[in-house]
Amino acid sequence: MTRIVGVVQARMGSSRLPGKVLRPLAGRSVLSRVVRAAQDSAVLVDLVVATSTDQVDDAVAAECERLGVACHRGPVDDVLGRFIGALERHPGDAVMRFTADCPLLDPEIITLVANVYRAVPGLDYASTSIARTLPRGLDVEIIRADTLRTLDRLATDHHRVHVTSYAYTHPELFRVLGVTLTPDRSALRLTLDTEEDWALVRAVTDHFGDVAVPMAKLVDWLDGRPALRAINAEVRQKSLEES
Repeated sequence: MTRIVGVVQARMGSSRLPGKVLRPLAGRSVLSRVVRAAQDSAVLVDLVVATSTDQVDDAVAAECERLGVACHRGPVDDVLGRFIGALERHPGDAVMRFTADCPLLDPEIITLVANVYRAVPGLDYASTSIARTLPRGLDVEIIRADTLRTLDRLATDHHRVHVTSYAYTHPELFRVLGVTLTPDRSALRLTLDTEEDWALVRAVTDHFGDVAVPMAKLVDWLDGRPALRAINAEVRQKSLEES
């Protein structure tokens, strides 16, 4: 069985929503919700939070200790380098990458992507965001550990910030698979990057409480609330090069 290690990237620094990873949602931090979703998927042999050595991220390390989850600290801007360091200390055959600004992650989708990856021999990378049909904030990706090490040798500039982007932008070099789920719900934005995002996510957790909500149930609830969906509908996602 492929040994999958989960790595959650988390930093207090954010240009549009500083400190977002430790904001409280229904009595649990945003980071804690991401950690719980990853753990509830039951596909990971290990889970580690990768934060920076910056003093401001001492708070992230303290939250990891409170949650009882491993924490690796590495370079502020070289996120790929952070992942490599985390992988060295928590070895596995593949790495599932999570970002700590996705508090509405669905454990069932994490499990699905892990099972797809395990079912297709020789894959370097699989993701739900190559041909996006999921709401932004529910995407899941997995990369072969040896492929991640190859990226560490090849990737420069913004590819070191986005960790896996060199792989999916160079499909001629890597065996890449897109996982799509129908119907297309990509118009929904359920990630956490702006105050508008925060207002929507808060409304969701105020209604459902401290639970991981299955995507279909969440989307059905939002379908009946167009005013709520409109809160962050105009938020523009940064391009790869901007981040």
